[in-house]
Amino acid sequence: MNRNVLGDELVPCSYDPLTGFFRDGCCHTDENDLGTHVVCARMTQVFLDYSLSRGNDLITPKPEWRFVGLKPGDRWCLCVLRWLEALQAGAAPPVVLNSTHEAALDHVSLDVLRLNAWQKAVDGRSKD
Repeated sequence: MNRNVLGDELVPCSYDPLTGFFRDGCCHTDENDLGTHVVCARMTQVFLDYSLSRGNDLITPKPEWRFVGLKPGDRWCLCVLRWLEALQAGAAPPVVLNSTHEAALDHVSLDVLRLNAWQKAVDGRSKD
């Protein structure tokens, strides 16, 4: 069983758009995932613009890669090192903790992830 950064079973990140290194909706990883796509994050325009400025266009659809293009509010499995780079630049999108693979902890502390966690607005539920 894959675990999230909280030690619980990994919860899917997104089926629409379909995310994950394996395009299975989850931030699973293995030795073939050279980018370590393990951080489930809720996209913001600030991050999408930042990613584009760094040469990674996450906005434009690329059907040949089964990629529909992202918009603010979408959830997506990000490379942990790109997320950290964006954090240092003040552009990191909020993290969905229960959908972020425990492998992220090899690069970033749980405290930092918690400080940057997405909290569901309006309905009063606790952080993911």
